[in-house]
Amino acid sequence: MIQNDMDLPFPVLILEDDALMQQRAEKLLLELGYSSDLFLYAQSIREAKKLISENNVGFALIDLGLPDGSGIEIIEYLRNSSTAPILVISTCNTQETIFEAIQAGATGYFLKERDDFEICLSIRSVIRGGAPIDPFIAKQILEKISFESIENNSNQVQNELLSKRENEILNLVAQGMSNREISESLFLSKYTIECHIKNIYRKLAVNNRSKAIHTARNLGLLA
Repeated sequence: MIQNDMDLPFPVLILEDDALMQQRAEKLLLELGYSSDLFLYAQSIREAKKLISENNVGFALIDLGLPDGSGIEIIEYLRNSSTAPILVISTCNTQETIFEAIQAGATGYFLKERDDFEICLSIRSVIRGGAPIDPFIAKQILEKISFESIENNSNQVQNELLSKRENEILNLVAQGMSNREISESLFLSKYTIECHIKNIYRKLAVNNRSKAIHTARNLGLLA
């Protein structure tokens, strides 16, 4: 248990649709000194917006992959009315998603695969004014992104609807491949593939594979 020597902002919004991860977040917050009556629970964007409109949220733990959309929408929604610290805890580790979350107003970003001690430290850091970034993500940024590539990527996002990787995955989806087959083909984790596909759905304003393929063909993204 990490010793608590800080003021704890409250109430805490826990936006997470996975019951086990929600319980894990509760456990870590309790270890930091919170009491359970200070938690606001939401499993969807709709529920989170209702809670934010009814409460002055002091701190937020947000997952991005939600049943009715991306948690980035809630980050933006909360930022419109609050300066509360926001920590993303997600399985999504793509650079584009990370940048979108931070640009939307996330204070920090950590992956669910980290152990309890690491996530607890990240929560503590955010509460104390820090901006923790998962080591895996930080390594990606340091290894693959230069100042020139950041500028190029910014221009690419403006000029292209989907990223190069998203286009690659969309083409495999159009070939009838499952998430598992795509994961094995590209040597990426299934969580990364799921995250990319959710981003594709959001950008194309669709909610399933057939609609994504149909819309992409209409837009000239697929042959």
